[in-house]
Amino acid sequence: MEQSEDQQHISRFLGKQHVLTLCAGHGLDMWCANCFYVFDAERMALWLMTEPHTRHGVLMQHNPSVVGTIAPRPKTIALIKGVQYRGLVTELSGDDEALARARYCRRFPIAKAMKATLWQLDLLEVKMTDNALGFGKKLYWQRD
Repeated sequence: MEQSEDQQHISRFLGKQHVLTLCAGHGLDMWCANCFYVFDAERMALWLMTEPHTRHGVLMQHNPSVVGTIAPRPKTIALIKGVQYRGLVTELSGDDEALARARYCRRFPIAKAMKATLWQLDLLEVKMTDNALGFGKKLYWQRD
């Protein structure tokens, strides 16, 4: 499937970053956490590692719908860029887990010593702001 220009730009950005803010909720209980991630451009998915017993892990098990942001710290307002996203998160197992763990450990070698659960966050919708393309420039991607 051919990617739109917006999707290509968003994918390049996501591939260069490595920390996301994840917001999970169930009922009135909501929580945010920062997690390291690896981007899978083919799946438009983020792989992250976190224990199921953490507050956000428990919430994700009750409600797989999550939202969040990925934003580096720019030196000036003219360089602001980042994404807001909405997605569905699932705990990985089997071959999918093995593939994700290998790629995650290659990106973050310290993770080889950890046995934490790997999750796949399938992006459903992404809105990117990139002031380098013009002040307030927005790019959009949505899963079909």
